[in-house]
Amino acid sequence: MARRSSRSRSRRRGGETGKHVVGIGIIAVCLVAAVVVGIAMTRIEPRPTLDKTSLCPTDGPRSATVILLDASDVLPDVTRRELMTYLFDAATAVSEHGLLEIRLLDPNSPSGMSVFSKCNPGDGSGLDEFTGNPRLAKKRWDEGFRKPLEAALNGSMAQPSESQSSPILSTIQSISVDRFTGSRAASMPKTLIVVSDLIEHGPGYSQYSGDLSFDRYRKSEHYKRVRTDLNGAEVSFRYIQRVTRRPINSATHIQFWTDWVKDSNGQLVSARKLQGAG
Repeated sequence: MARRSSRSRSRRRGGETGKHVVGIGIIAVCLVAAVVVGIAMTRIEPRPTLDKTSLCPTDGPRSATVILLDASDVLPDVTRRELMTYLFDAATAVSEHGLLEIRLLDPNSPSGMSVFSKCNPGDGSGLDEFTGNPRLAKKRWDEGFRKPLEAALNGSMAQPSESQSSPILSTIQSISVDRFTGSRAASMPKTLIVVSDLIEHGPGYSQYSGDLSFDRYRKSEHYKRVRTDLNGAEVSFRYIQRVTRRPINSATHIQFWTDWVKDSNGQLVSARKLQGAG
């Protein structure tokens, strides 16, 4: 009887020891998991506080994209449709928390007419279900960014107006001062997209007369007044082809703007003609 009792106590002690080992193992796994999760959480960049109106971070946007749209003349239907697709794609490609601004060329406003200025708040596609709220983010993107953007693009080309001047260069100068200048802007991506026939025309300098060389422009008083520092911004042109009384050589014209970007401390990304002419 004593031997059996001793063996029973031994089995009980062995079973209890096994339970302790399993328990310690579970606790160890939990501790490791907690440490891993804690490290992961510390590496997740906290989401910035957004301004309710502009949807930009309260400490400023992370990038700046400005679209200058010359809608002074009626566009052919094919040009308009191609342009709308391009602009919407370019606008929605703006990085999360980056500023998108759309300005219309307006001879009565040196800086152009701003018709849209908001940051992309993010559509929630990169948010985790547990640490974020992707549905709420998608709703905010739709209601606060996408829909106002579509309305601004449609409205921009709905009512073209005749103008006796085309101050493209001075408007870009104002855009650069407003959006591409300063210590914060120096370290963030900057993009300028110009949609226009690109025919600069005003009392000090006009591309409707004289040659289109950059050298002629550089010798003018107009050059001194509107010379611009783009501070390294990337520049894209979408060239609207116009039927004018005096035909303009588009290749020479685009070369002028290529030289202008270089002289203005910018980086030319692309210069492409839109389909159609009007």
